[in-house]
Amino acid sequence: MHFTSADEGVAAALLAIDRTQPRCGGTKVVAIDGPSGSGKTEFAAVLAERLPGAHILHMDDLYPGWNGLVQAVADLYDQVLAPLALGERAAYRRWDWDHDRYAETHELPPTNLLLVEGVGSGAGSGAELESVLIWIEADRSVRFRRGMERDGDSYLPRWRGWAALEKALFANDGTRARADLILDTTP
Repeated sequence: MHFTSADEGVAAALLAIDRTQPRCGGTKVVAIDGPSGSGKTEFAAVLAERLPGAHILHMDDLYPGWNGLVQAVADLYDQVLAPLALGERAAYRRWDWDHDRYAETHELPPTNLLLVEGVGSGAGSGAELESVLIWIEADRSVRFRRGMERDGDSYLPRWRGWAALEKALFANDGTRARADLILDTTP
């Protein structure tokens, strides 16, 4: 299903989440994926407000730096989703962007609903454990503007490199084609 209205997208997401079953042990995992600057974080926050008890995991905490997209997808599966599926402790080491190194370990609290938002959240081996995959997109120029407003011009060279990494990941994985819902946030 494809939506251009945020309200319609939220309503459809809530319905899809309600109708699905957990595929990751007793946890429903909702992946909110799509290219940078498309509005994934904001959409996840809106969903979390409407879903009491939901926990949000931000992929930004998993990427080990600007070249770590593929590693973060693997870490999401290995450290979070696979353990949850087995009823075990799920924990990850947060990436400290300011110091360019791993920081403290975060244990995920037990939850019936985990919203994983960020580039790559719906890719890789974790796809088999997700109950719902939501794809958020926007025109490239809109995403670029949002990214520069969020990250600043000093990140321009990194932004371009990151865009190439996500494009390759999405092409290899076919993430968008597997989405249960597609939401275009272009104004």
